[in-house]
Parts: sequence; C-alpha cells; structure tokens
Amino acid sequence: MSETGAGDVLARLAETIAARRSEQADRSYTRQLLDGGAERCAQKLGEEAVELVIAALGEDDAAVRSEAADLIYHLLVLLELRGVPLEAVMAELAGRMGVSGLEEKAARGRA
Repeated sequence: MSETGAGDVLARLAETIAARRSEQADRSYTRQLLDGGAERCAQKLGEEAVELVIAALGEDDAAVRSEAADLIYHLLVLLELRGVPLEAVMAELAGRMGVSGLEEKAARGRA
C-alpha cells in the first residue's frame, strides 16, 4: 500500500469514528468508548499498546499487524474524543520530516 493509500485508510477510519458519535451506544463499540470519556479511551489505548509490545517481542508478524491496527484504531478514537483532527497529527509528523529525531527530541526539551 502506498503512503497515500495508508493516509486514505486512516482518514476514512477517522471519518467513520466521528460518524459513530451519533450511533446508539448499544450498536456501536466506538460510541461506547467515546461515552466512556478520556479515562476509558486512554485505558484502552494503553492496553492496546501493551498488547502490541508483547506481540512484537514474541509473536509472529500477523499478530503484530493485528495489534498495531488495534492500537491505531484506539488512538483515532482518543483523538476524536479530544477533538484533535487526524490532519493536525499528520501535519505535526510532516513538520518533523527531514529533521533528525535526536534534534527534534532535543528541541522539544527546550520548548
């Protein structure tokens, strides 16, 4: 999948998550997460991050892919809850392109 294709999938998923705000909670897991607030969404994101770490350390690539997808989904739910557009995150990443990771991290420490 090209970079554009991956961005398209993320954008479509973010749009779907936003649309789930108006679904009935008994029909939408996403809506249940959003109704749970920041604490619930952050908890799920953390759980998925741990599951990805565990998969990365000992499981096959299919497990890593699956857990990474879960992590990205839960990240997008948290962004939706907080009103942080995916485009803003992508712009943040784009602004870091071409900058050494060490330099970027050091600059954040000075800000």
